[in-house]
Amino acid sequence: MSVSYMTPEGYEKLKSDLELLKTRGRDDVAKAIAEAREKGDLSENAEYDAAKTAQGMLELKINDMEKVFATARIIDESQLDTSKVTVLTNVTVMNMNNKAEVTYKLVAEAEANLKEKKISVSSPIGHGLLGKAVGDTAQIQTPAGLINFKIIKISL
Repeated sequence: MSVSYMTPEGYEKLKSDLELLKTRGRDDVAKAIAEAREKGDLSENAEYDAAKTAQGMLELKINDMEKVFATARIIDESQLDTSKVTVLTNVTVMNMNNKAEVTYKLVAEAEANLKEKKISVSSPIGHGLLGKAVGDTAQIQTPAGLINFKIIKISL
C-alpha cells in the first residue's frame, strides 16, 4: 500500500468526511432499508434492492477512505525543497503547444480537485512533472495527446 502525503487541511477534511459517512451516511441508509422493508415482500421490492445497493456503495466508499486515512502522512510544507517539483509544491508550467501558463499544486489523490488547480501526483501530468526543475521540459502523454510543459516556477 502506498503512502498518501497530505496537507494538514486535507487530512482534517478526509477525517471529517469519513466520520460523516460513518455516522449520518450509515444512519440514512439504515432508515432507507427499514422503510423499504415495511413495504412488504422483499423479493420484489425495488426500493429495498436500491437501498441495499446504496448501503454496499457507502461501505465501499468508507473502506476506500479508511485505506487512504491509514496510509496518510501529513507533510510540513515549510520543510519542502522547492528546487524540484515534489508533492505539495505549486508549479507554474507553460504549455509549449499553445504558450498558455497555468499553476498547479501537486497533491495526494485524495486531495485532488481540478477546480482548485490541485492535481494528483499519480495523474499523467502530476507524475510527469515530479522531479523536474525550473527550466526543464516535461513531455507528457495526456488523453488530448502529447504535450510539452516547460517548468516556469516552483513554490510553496
